[in-house]
Amino acid sequence: MSTEIKTLIPDIRKLLEAKEGGWFSPELSNSFASEITTRLSGHFNPTERKPTLRLSQMGDKCPRALWYSIHHPELAEALPPWAMVKYAFGHVIEGLAIGLAKASGHEVLGEQDEIYVDGIRGHRDCVIDGCVVDVKSAASPSFKKFQDGTIAQNDLFGYLDQLDGYLLGSADDPLVRNKDTAYLFAVDKQLGHMCLYEHKLTPEREATFRARIRDYEAVVRSSVPPVCTCGTQKEGASGNIKLDVKASY
Repeated sequence: MSTEIKTLIPDIRKLLEAKEGGWFSPELSNSFASEITTRLSGHFNPTERKPTLRLSQMGDKCPRALWYSIHHPELAEALPPWAMVKYAFGHVIEGLAIGLAKASGHEVLGEQDEIYVDGIRGHRDCVIDGCVVDVKSAASPSFKKFQDGTIAQNDLFGYLDQLDGYLLGSADDPLVRNKDTAYLFAVDKQLGHMCLYEHKLTPEREATFRARIRDYEAVVRSSVPPVCTCGTQKEGASGNIKLDVKASY
């Protein structure tokens, strides 16, 4: 079994190129089916629970949007059917990516383990070869940011902040042997390309993450919604504006 996560993508390619086949074993099939069933069940039949801050929310957010997501989630616009299907694709692709990692001989443990940072709960995707890994599916244009390493300059949805949280929450976990490095396992959902993006947790990023937890807790404790900080962008040549992409999500 491989113990080097940096060979993950080449190993998966070799697996898929092998002429003899037979790698999709009954054991792997059952594991994959169970993983997809669990993911899609949670997606289409979400458990009713009181909204709380989570590690996946620790990216840069509009404080007003955050406040309403906790205090008045019933006011949120319902996802249209096409969006429900689109996000379901992501769950299937992520389950497939983890299955391929297992089939290619890599150690995959700690799937969806619950972790905490300063009282904030989250669930990491998995630990591959002793490293925290978060799986992301992306359209081809977005995938390029993972592939060429520019995600750090344009991390629109706070993926690296999520990794910071998962690393901090896994600090005392014996499954995690690499305590300061995590990976985004990105899959191009249009063309099937895959890549690994390596991310380092620095003392500066840790300080920023913990400070953000305190700031967001203060936002949520407030009895009134804070001011909106969402960005806007021009629409057409007539002077109209609209919310930017991040705000629209």
